[in-house]
Amino acid sequence: MAQAQIGLIGLGTMGAALALNIAEKGFPIAVWNRTTEVTHRFAETAGELAPRVIATDTLEALVQAITPPRAIILMVPAGEAVDAQLDALAPLLGPDDLVIDAGNADFHDTNRRDEAGLPFRFLGMGVSGGEEGARHGPAIMGGGEAADWDRVAPVMTAIAARADDGTPCAARMGDAGAGHFVKMVHNGIEYADMQMIAEVYGLMRDGMGLEAQAISDIFARWNEGTLSSYLIEISAKVTAARDPHTGAAMPDVILDRAGQKGTGRWTAIEAQHLSAPIPVIEAAVMARNVSARLDERQAGQARFGAAPGPLSLEADALEQALIAGKILCYAQGFTMIAGASERFGWTLDLPQIARVWRAGCIIRSTMLNDMADALADDPARNLIMAPFFADLIERAIPALRQVVSQGIAAGHALPALASGLMWFDMMRTARGTANMIQAQRDFFGAHGFQRLDGIDDSHGPWGRQA
Repeated sequence: MAQAQIGLIGLGTMGAALALNIAEKGFPIAVWNRTTEVTHRFAETAGELAPRVIATDTLEALVQAITPPRAIILMVPAGEAVDAQLDALAPLLGPDDLVIDAGNADFHDTNRRDEAGLPFRFLGMGVSGGEEGARHGPAIMGGGEAADWDRVAPVMTAIAARADDGTPCAARMGDAGAGHFVKMVHNGIEYADMQMIAEVYGLMRDGMGLEAQAISDIFARWNEGTLSSYLIEISAKVTAARDPHTGAAMPDVILDRAGQKGTGRWTAIEAQHLSAPIPVIEAAVMARNVSARLDERQAGQARFGAAPGPLSLEADALEQALIAGKILCYAQGFTMIAGASERFGWTLDLPQIARVWRAGCIIRSTMLNDMADALADDPARNLIMAPFFADLIERAIPALRQVVSQGIAAGHALPALASGLMWFDMMRTARGTANMIQAQRDFFGAHGFQRLDGIDDSHGPWGRQA
């Protein structure tokens, strides 16, 4: 007898947390995992939520346990595993049943699956917030037809995080892969935000000689102001933590080699296809790649000497630099999303995206409230030109310039902060230097150029010389 209102496949860390969240919000859920023992262990440890969890041993049993028309969430690794699961479900589901890919999928794969003519309905859904978010309230970015989203919206809005005004952080972004695209850009911004925080941490540790607890106190103070955000909050906690084995500050015993699952890299790659300049995100991806080259970095220090030198900076200057860097990074991310909206015909709602990101996700931040307001006022305007943020940038850019210039002069690596500053300087320069590039292109390839004076002559004299 069908009992569940929704099903879920894949009881890894995120899948298990999401299933418990759904059950806790009052929705009976049927679950299945490829390993039967995992399915039964999950049900046995569900505690008071166990009456709302239906553990099934086969896909057929999972499908039979869900009230039709069925909705089934996939929480399996992106790529081939999703395709295999869709193939396995195809003979078991009807044309009105709905499968929701809630993994970290490449939006191109979601587009492909949407266009493939699956024998059931299909949604792509970005879920952000890690295990904690999945369990207690993630940010949810849906992609697919509006009618399909509306079917599951009561569940998704119920389990989503709530912003301070009570609004659920769950919404349909647009058709096909729109939800996974927005989640991808979210992850790119996440890379950049983390990298800028790490750069400022390095300046405090290596340039200013501060101990971890002092750095933690500074992060905690910043979290009470403009920079209030999840990442600043946990940075304060990370730097305050002590290693239970040695008693040392926890960051001091961690190898400086950052891992990645690829979504930041996808953002950088897709930005090139869209001709969208996102230098802060690209710098953050580069920095993670360089961090993995530990042997080469050690050889570099042995050959050229330890780079970072002492600095004379105040914590307030670092705070302002981080404020400026954050605004510049988010402005680049929203511009990229706007470019994708035009390219793919998605009509992405930028203010709504900012509102969805306000809670539950890794990049949640108080600043996103003001970003949502600024984007609602004029979605076509670059965020740095919105009056509220233009004023913030005007006040913060001198500090960013001071931090970057002093840091670079002393040998500190600041790829993300420096990239943000360089982009800002290009964006405020009405006449740059690309005229030289156009002259060079015309010289060696006769590519032509536009003139400032309007004369109808698009080539230079070099090609006419004997």
